[in-house]
Amino acid sequence: MSHSPAKNNSLGDGLSDRQIGMISIAGIIGAGLFVGSANAIATAGPAVLLSYAMTGVLVLLVMRMLGEMAVLQPDTGSFSTYAAKAIGPWAGFTIGWLYWWFWVLLIPVEAIAGADILHAYFPSIAAWQFTTAIILLLTVTNLFSVKNFGAFEFWFAIIKVVAIIGFIGIGLMAIFGHWPLANVSGVAHLYNNIGFMPHGFGAVLTGILLTIFSFFGAEVVTIAAVESKDPGKKISRAINLVVYRIALFYLLSIFLVVSLISWNDPELLKQGTFQYVLSTLNFPGAKLVVDVVVLIAVCSCMNSGLYTASRMLYSLGKRGNAPASCATVTRGSVPRVAVLGSTLAGFVACIANYAFPGEVFAFLISTTGAIALIVYLVIAVSQLRMRSALEKRGITPDFKMWFFPWLTWLSILMILSVLGYMFYLPQYRYESLMTMGVTLLVLCAGIYVTGKRKKQEAIFSTARISKEKIQVARH
Repeated sequence: MSHSPAKNNSLGDGLSDRQIGMISIAGIIGAGLFVGSANAIATAGPAVLLSYAMTGVLVLLVMRMLGEMAVLQPDTGSFSTYAAKAIGPWAGFTIGWLYWWFWVLLIPVEAIAGADILHAYFPSIAAWQFTTAIILLLTVTNLFSVKNFGAFEFWFAIIKVVAIIGFIGIGLMAIFGHWPLANVSGVAHLYNNIGFMPHGFGAVLTGILLTIFSFFGAEVVTIAAVESKDPGKKISRAINLVVYRIALFYLLSIFLVVSLISWNDPELLKQGTFQYVLSTLNFPGAKLVVDVVVLIAVCSCMNSGLYTASRMLYSLGKRGNAPASCATVTRGSVPRVAVLGSTLAGFVACIANYAFPGEVFAFLISTTGAIALIVYLVIAVSQLRMRSALEKRGITPDFKMWFFPWLTWLSILMILSVLGYMFYLPQYRYESLMTMGVTLLVLCAGIYVTGKRKKQEAIFSTARISKEKIQVARH
């Protein structure tokens, strides 16, 4: 791969303060909360609250570690760049490409989910046509200016936040017996159906595997903030608010769900979390309202996915780990080649889904099963090494990880435990092995590419020194 510097390779600062603020919120609210949480609830029962709480603590710690590094050195490559410096170039290469792979495959997942919703209301139009339209629309928004991405994500986030706050308001009214459309009150469902922890603590751990991927995306703010003024300040502010957002958006809303409905009702899995609760409360047009919110959520996730994948590819290109063309930007400070390359990869995955239903695409998705945990692990190890190096030089970051190094080591232990549990459970073993297989392939490529570049740099350095010696001798 060529690694010559691009002629025009700097991103702008087109994202406003309010857009960065809403992007930090949008990154932590995906369609998994509105629909996918039903699987976690059905698995762990009301004790899913413990699953979300434990996952939330882990994500909070990881974000704090990432924030420490990002405030010191804001970079669009984020943890990939920090891994390259703290662990080695091969680590930055590996985690950067794995992260790109995750988001590229998320693009078709979200586009197909959105297309299925639209197809249900407009059956005369084929689902693949909706998928194509969604991908093209959001690609266009990312192609011409980062302000377009920021504007779309701002309004997407507003709608998601309003939906969750509205749901919380309705849920609280119902719990306290003030919801006029249904005779539902109290929190008896938390314990009156085989108890609070019906399937034991093992189900709570399994719930962590189902919930942890709902939080993935919170780290996007450390990438997006680079394209704003004073990124370090915005990153620290966003990460300080993560704990409140986890408590409000996840813990409170899921608490309301398991309080108002029976966790083992088959309709929960059929309808999805929020829709089933609103239907139980006889909320008018519950399905339509939730479908609109979920459609917005998947478009938001896809919009963020395309943005994030393109910026990671841009960063890889800038560091010589991807073609140099990926590091060029337009006059509007958009890495157009990186955007188009990421879109094309996602579009090919979409074609695979419709051409070979349930085969190729399912295999591709299985390769991303544990990438979130690998990213978290790399963030923790990078922070451990970078902070240790800083302390040896007598430097203490202004924005720092709490109780270093003990909480960092605890985070590493937690992540390794969850990865081990994935391998232990038969239903997750295939995904774990597929992810590890892809990770190994990318790791080998990273060692080869970075090793080859290091040799070339050594040869060039030796040749330059020899040339200088000859010139000195001649004089």
